Amino acid sequence: MPPPLLQGPIHTLLKPLLLLLLLTLPPTTTSHTSSTTTPPPLSTYLSQWQPARATYYAASDPRDTVGGACGYGDLVKAGYGMATVALSESMFERGQICGACFEIKCVDDLRWCIPGTSIIVSVTNFCAPNYGFPSDAGGKCNTPNKHFVLPIESFEKIAIWKAANMPVQYRRIKCRKEGGIRFTISGSGIFLSVLISNVAGAGDVTSVRIKGSKTGWLDMGRNWGQNWHVNANLQNQALSFEVTSSDKMTVLSYTVAPKDWRFGQTFEGKQFET
Repeated sequence: MPPPLLQGPIHTLLKPLLLLLLLTLPPTTTSHTSSTTTPPPLSTYLSQWQPARATYYAASDPRDTVGGACGYGDLVKAGYGMATVALSESMFERGQICGACFEIKCVDDLRWCIPGTSIIVSVTNFCAPNYGFPSDAGGKCNTPNKHFVLPIESFEKIAIWKAANMPVQYRRIKCRKEGGIRFTISGSGIFLSVLISNVAGAGDVTSVRIKGSKTGWLDMGRNWGQNWHVNANLQNQALSFEVTSSDKMTVLSYTVAPKDWRFGQTFEGKQFET
């Protein structure tokens, strides 16, 4: 037998009231159904830890003074010090990633890892593959290996040196730098080359434009690493730069170099926000 509430005149009166109540209730919403076309910030989509391996080179190795494949020159004078790394072929992206920053920590080997430690390094060099050896026996930087080669001073902050080829985890992070982006000008005549360094934020540079005080904006081509070039007569003109990084952020530095600039000089412009 149905309950009293559902029979007789009272039920007839309640039906329209219940329908009205349902129509006036707000729709149910959940956060996971929302979407956006704005890409997440660098710190979000590059923060996942991934597996790799790491080795080191000795302090007597000359690569710190020649600057490696990214072209930064003397890494100590350039402000990178020992907080640097060379990447294997599968990670180097033909030099586009030069300047990017990674956090690295030692994992999986409690005999050699220093617990609770990590290091932050900037990409300054390339670890060339050696296909005369298998990737698991001598060819540590062969594709598809993800491999970091660190100065021993940095390696020993996360592991004991006897560990040699260590399993690690890494994640890409935003770079934090003191001062502005640096522009080092070299070349001759109408060939002008600019080394771009000390880049905060994403750290790596994907496109550059230059403007003389008597010209419009000119696209620069990547020469190698973070060296960019243009064929144009820009002498006796003040120079401005537009720099775009891999996270699609752009910074404009107007009149970075005065009109009496000379080849071999370094100038400082604006910096990406972090």
